[in-house]
Amino acid sequence: MPRQNEDKGEPANSDTHWLNRERLSVYPRIILVLFLLYSLAWVLTSKNMLDLNGKPLGADFIMFWAASHLALTGHAQDAYHISLLFKAQQIAIPASKSVYAWFYPPSFYLVILPLALLPYTAAFWAFMLSTLGAYLLVLRRIIRGDIAMWCLAAFSGLWVTLMHGQNSFLTAALAGAALLNVERRPVLAGIFIGLLAIKPHLAILFPLVLIAIGAWRTFISAAVTAITFTAIGTAVLGYGVLKSSLESLGYARLCLENGSLPWVKTPSVFAFARMLEMPVAWAYFIHFICAVGAVIIVWRVWRRCHDRNLRGAVFMTATFLVSPYLFDYDLVWLAFPIAWLALDGLRNGWLRGEREVLVVAWLLPMVMVPIAVVLNVQIGPFVLCALLWIAARRATAASMMGDPVSDSTDKFETVP
Repeated sequence: MPRQNEDKGEPANSDTHWLNRERLSVYPRIILVLFLLYSLAWVLTSKNMLDLNGKPLGADFIMFWAASHLALTGHAQDAYHISLLFKAQQIAIPASKSVYAWFYPPSFYLVILPLALLPYTAAFWAFMLSTLGAYLLVLRRIIRGDIAMWCLAAFSGLWVTLMHGQNSFLTAALAGAALLNVERRPVLAGIFIGLLAIKPHLAILFPLVLIAIGAWRTFISAAVTAITFTAIGTAVLGYGVLKSSLESLGYARLCLENGSLPWVKTPSVFAFARMLEMPVAWAYFIHFICAVGAVIIVWRVWRRCHDRNLRGAVFMTATFLVSPYLFDYDLVWLAFPIAWLALDGLRNGWLRGEREVLVVAWLLPMVMVPIAVVLNVQIGPFVLCALLWIAARRATAASMMGDPVSDSTDKFETVP
């Protein structure tokens, strides 16, 4: 039976909402066409592999290729020196004047190591299509159906990640796969979590939730995998790489604090506070308060709620409220909580405003930066808090009703 009260929500099969089946069939296709046209114009107006803003096509991917080139030539440690990394980037795109920094641990080096064996463009497509394939494969465990696939194809986070040439498809796939397997295949889930050591700040909540449900096999598997993965990277590339990666964290922190890593692209509470010109200490304090609140919510949900979908939605959303170091392309993770919450809404009915929040979250990776540039306000934390509130409220209702554990592989189309 639906959990929502009749006077507060709509039943699962209601078609009276403005976001009905017909509109949800049409709107994503329109947005997808706009993305395709924008991408085509972006490429056609480029010159010497640089876009109109002078940035390399594939943007951040150029540092992956450059770091791979340095490692293959026996100079992996040089990637942590901006001037040396810049010279390697110019091998890929000689006209590029953009400067990128490398903060990644030795474990991620193992992932990108073969890239420079290919020309830049071929390496870009090999990396992006393979990680996108993994991302879609995991999401197919959650949602199926034509309308759901159109919504996913037009998801702004997917296109932002693709245009940035970033690794967020891979991190989202690892986190999603871990959440889907944590109860049925605990050791495998731990391996996925351990591999997420390529971006450890995105795995920060996993120890908490594993302790909350007593998933000790997963916890041990994750720890062993992370340590082994890092040790192999260090053995292959040298101890200097591990040392330099640890030293680079302080520089990354300073870049975040002074805005060298742009706050308009950072959907964290810390970035919101800094854009309001708050001192660094106050920005950290406000972020800390919000992070503690998110941690408490995650702990309570994972302790009391047995619905895997709602647990996963709370976890992935809260991750972005805990770490101050994130970017717009990392929001490709939001496809998972949006899908899980849509499934729960279809199954149990909707409360007022919930679908609007899901739509805003779906658009957030695309609209966040322009809004921040124009209004000087970072809206990311507000959208993420609203999404977390929806997920936590549904999880609380599920735990009070004693709902059975949901199956993440249910085949529902995400339409009202």
